[in-house]
Amino acid sequence: MCTSRLFTLVLVVQPPRVLLGMKKRGFGAGLWNGFGGKVQPGESIEEAARRELLEESGLTVDTLQKMGEITFEFVGNSELMEVHIFRADHFHGEPTESDEMRPQWFQLDEVPFKHMWADDIYWFPLVLQKKLFRGYFKFQGQDTILEHTLKEVEEV
Repeated sequence: MCTSRLFTLVLVVQPPRVLLGMKKRGFGAGLWNGFGGKVQPGESIEEAARRELLEESGLTVDTLQKMGEITFEFVGNSELMEVHIFRADHFHGEPTESDEMRPQWFQLDEVPFKHMWADDIYWFPLVLQKKLFRGYFKFQGQDTILEHTLKEVEEV
């Protein structure tokens, strides 16, 4: 029996660049990623996305566009991760390093996929194209995708 836990991920996009953060500790340390984390009790998914973005990058946003949902399964872990992915095109503040993340801008044609989660190369382009999606990825460890599904949808 699997349980599921809610997470958020925010990608700040300002063509021709995207803001990513180098994860400094914890789950996914050493990888570039968007900004996000666990949804806390009593918090909406969007509130969590805004809070995590502020805590990890120092940025606030007026509008978040919900782009997708991905369920992650890790072999040996009975808890599924249900990740809600948002895009922010406008923000306030300057990206600032936190205890957890070191923000850096990347040109859209230089996104460091080799130093990101293996699934990112599949769905990241959809976010950049403003296409909505749902997906599932099953991992062995943090590097190997055993199976996956990804489809564009009309709404998320």
